Amino acid sequence: MTSQKTIINALFQKAKQASRNAYAPYSKLQVGAIVITEKGNAYSGCNMENASFGLTTCAERNAIAAAVNAEGKKMKIKFIAVTNAKGLAISPCGVCRQVIAEFSNKETTEVIFRSAEGVVSKKIHELLPDAFSM
Repeated sequence: MTSQKTIINALFQKAKQASRNAYAPYSKLQVGAIVITEKGNAYSGCNMENASFGLTTCAERNAIAAAVNAEGKKMKIKFIAVTNAKGLAISPCGVCRQVIAEFSNKETTEVIFRSAEGVVSKKIHELLPDAFSM
């Protein structure tokens, strides 16, 4: 049986690979994300900056968009991991947390990231307890 630590390490490696493709000429912070869906498929994304900073898209949202494109609008996230090429502490921003919540089962979706204290794995409802929904 695969341990949680082994799964987290594998997800971080995939997210780090995705970060290498990031377009980050302004911040120099290359971020990558990997989404594992409830169907067991993996989709990666990287951040893509723009000179008009408001047009920048995060790695998490790009990975989720790839998953929705492949699996359709009923896609649900099982795991999402985010990291960066430098191994710095980084967690999903508020916008990404809301998008993750939109495609999650709030009790089961795990969000994995590196904090100042080390690797963190939390349910999406812990990161965004009052997510907007319709």
